[in-house]
Amino acid sequence: MESPRVGITILALVACASIVGGFAGWRMRQHGPAPSGPTASQTQPALSASKDILRATYDPIHFKPAIETARDDQCLACHREVLEDKVSEASPAGLKAATSKAWYQRLSTYSGEQETFHRRHLATAMAKELMSLSCNTCHQGHDPRDEAQQTSATGALQSDNGFTLRKVVNVETTCLKCHGQMNSKVMGLPHPWPESREVFGGSCLTCHAAIRTTRHQVTYLKAAEIEAAGQKNADVCYACHGGLAWYRISYRYPRHFWEGMSLETPDWAKDRPTVSEARFALPASVQRGY
Repeated sequence: MESPRVGITILALVACASIVGGFAGWRMRQHGPAPSGPTASQTQPALSASKDILRATYDPIHFKPAIETARDDQCLACHREVLEDKVSEASPAGLKAATSKAWYQRLSTYSGEQETFHRRHLATAMAKELMSLSCNTCHQGHDPRDEAQQTSATGALQSDNGFTLRKVVNVETTCLKCHGQMNSKVMGLPHPWPESREVFGGSCLTCHAAIRTTRHQVTYLKAAEIEAAGQKNADVCYACHGGLAWYRISYRYPRHFWEGMSLETPDWAKDRPTVSEARFALPASVQRGY
């Protein structure tokens, strides 16, 4: 009968072999065969690149307060692919982009070929004409160690309402601004805008020439250009106010004071803010009503 000690030794050797074999297999999958002899130095550039990526990932520009003053050229130095990438000519099923309509091409405000997400917000004709979006308009930093609140030393607090679980952008305070549903009921429309537009002569300014006339006074929009374009084509207004909705809910826009505004606040507006977010505020010398 074999000694128990011999059996334990055999089991230990098998376990060690499994660990070594598992590691070798993992390394093969990750890096290919391990170099040996004179070729071992060939791994050094890869190691250096890995360290550079790690250093860049934790660069202060990705965290507050540096992200708040980051310039687009600083961001695009590493993320230039967001403007260089193009949409595929055809889907995996063979549907050609040139002969199909994307959801964002449904309104008359969009012209030209299909574009990628970031290019639609930064590089298209409409984006340049009506918007002044920057990288940090939407991106306000991101801790790569964790995407859940208060699970790391630098993570957002549970009480932080400016945080969206596992997203690099807070969609409730950025995307929803222009991609929420139109609240037709609050606006007093008899039906959703596509069904009501003829009643108002196809123009939002039939009412808004005198109602809520202090609008678009933020750094990421070109107020004068929006007003001028909206007078020619109501889709300019509708595009950002329900026409290109991603969400089932509407954005709770601040209710800025305008000349002739009633002193009595409607029930639906009693918990609305009365000013835009401080980080998007224009200098007082630039602000003007319409």
